[in-house]
Amino acid sequence: MTSTLRQIPGYVVGTWDIDASHSTVGFSVRHMMVSKVRGYFREFSGQLVTAEDPSQSSVTASIDMDSIDTRQEQRDAHIRSADFFDVGNHTVMEFRSTAVRAQGEDWLVEGELTIKGITKPVTLALELNGFGPDAYGGTRAGFSAKTEISRKEFGVDIDMPMDGGGVVVGDKVSVELEIEAVLRAA
Repeated sequence: MTSTLRQIPGYVVGTWDIDASHSTVGFSVRHMMVSKVRGYFREFSGQLVTAEDPSQSSVTASIDMDSIDTRQEQRDAHIRSADFFDVGNHTVMEFRSTAVRAQGEDWLVEGELTIKGITKPVTLALELNGFGPDAYGGTRAGFSAKTEISRKEFGVDIDMPMDGGGVVVGDKVSVELEIEAVLRAA
């Protein structure tokens, strides 16, 4: 355990709340077979627990599906519809970690992602960005994470074929997280 802690400079054990105003839950997906559309969710919350043994750490998160923002309101409205997220019936996307393990200098966070009531395993490639004091007398931690999911596996299975082949929206969705968390006061 001691050798693991030495690999994480400034590591702090505790319970952390995600600071949504300094964090991003973003994604990108192929569009029209020629480019990628990027978007993010404006409203989300979560908790991280950094354990004495980092492999015993955990994370839970909840994302408001109605808060999707791709910088184009007509597209956002369509994504909220039953064609995609069906926000009227499925208001929240949830993540719950099931394991944390080292991979070289970085970490993998395995967990369960639930979208539209469908839960599937996902693995996030996690980078620890650091731990340190903030300007308000508290302690902050930063994390970056990435994964790729199949939207169809989560019931977001609309197919919009294009003339001449291909589809309007690709199946693979790249998910990128930039998380800043605040240590709860003891």
